[in-house]
Amino acid sequence: MTEELIKPLDGVVVLDFSQFLAGPVAAMRLADLGARVIKIERPGTGDIGRTLAFAGRVADGETVSFHAMNRNKEGITADLKNPADLERVLDLVAQADVIIQNFRPGVMERIGLDYASVRSRNPRIVYASASGFGDEGPWRDRPGQDLLAQSIAGIPWLNGSHDDGPVPIGVSVADHLMSCHIAQGVTALLYRRERTGAGGLVQTSLLEAMLDLQFELLTTHLNDADVSVRRGGRHSAHAFLAAPYGTYPTADGYLALAMNPIPKLGELLGLPALAAMHDPDDAWSRREEIEDVLAETLAHETTAHWLGVLDAADVWCAPVLTLEELVAHDGFAAIRMTHTVERPAEITQDGEQLSLTVTRSPIRVDGQVLTSDRPAPKLGQHDATVGRSLR
Repeated sequence: MTEELIKPLDGVVVLDFSQFLAGPVAAMRLADLGARVIKIERPGTGDIGRTLAFAGRVADGETVSFHAMNRNKEGITADLKNPADLERVLDLVAQADVIIQNFRPGVMERIGLDYASVRSRNPRIVYASASGFGDEGPWRDRPGQDLLAQSIAGIPWLNGSHDDGPVPIGVSVADHLMSCHIAQGVTALLYRRERTGAGGLVQTSLLEAMLDLQFELLTTHLNDADVSVRRGGRHSAHAFLAAPYGTYPTADGYLALAMNPIPKLGELLGLPALAAMHDPDDAWSRREEIEDVLAETLAHETTAHWLGVLDAADVWCAPVLTLEELVAHDGFAAIRMTHTVERPAEITQDGEQLSLTVTRSPIRVDGQVLTSDRPAPKLGQHDATVGRSLR
């Protein structure tokens, strides 16, 4: 029998003032680790993520993406400009362990919920503040949005070929990475508090997440200005890695090749010109030529055929799966990356139970995956049950 898991953050209370993606996902990561997370939203409208739909998909009056990033939380409403509501929230602040907020710089100060004000009421508070572009500098007041952060950080110039314009990453990579940094900072400060009794402030931004993502490029360029972004040909997958690193068409799909010796590939694929390339510099100086030869050859057989040939020789390769192929694959099932949340019939709009398949935390603890069947809260769902006392 599996031993019952004691989640690392059991007993920790988090007040989540954030909205849309990065902050809510950071709070959800803490909830998955065992924290009690209470989402605080404005009355009437709530988190903008309730209506800003990913792919236009809605379930029980809220976007499917909102359900995905706010599961495992309780939810209350408060008008922070209303003195009575603010006082009720301040009572909760005095008892909480963690606050997460991602308003634009200056908003929480005007309300009186900035770190300095909160710390005066609760010196043990761990306060996480996330912004788009930091609290200083010329980008400070720009909207904190994923595409904008990717663009300012130069990320779109790392994708695609030299014939393309800028190609942004097609998922909210800045938001997701910032959510990880928030959760990491919070857990680190909670650990410090256990040792010292002192709370603290952790801050990060979408821009910092995007700059950290490029630590190899930035470090190399800052120490050698000749290193710049020069994208390769249409098969290249990385501006700073030599051939054959890229994706190649096959007879029925695509195949990815990572770092591999060119002569070895030449021998395996029956390409004597590549088999004779023993100068390591050829992989750089003749990159597009090599990639084009590989692409022409690989296009004649199926992906499965080439995997059989290359896997047997321990060549670093993988199929490029479509979304549909991914979720249908045994490998996807084996990693158990999904679980089900259910919103009971008594609180849904149509009186029918809502059941959604969502992704779980990517972390496993003591050999167990972290799951919860608690759905995202309806707006103000726990106003009556979350009073002035949290304990």
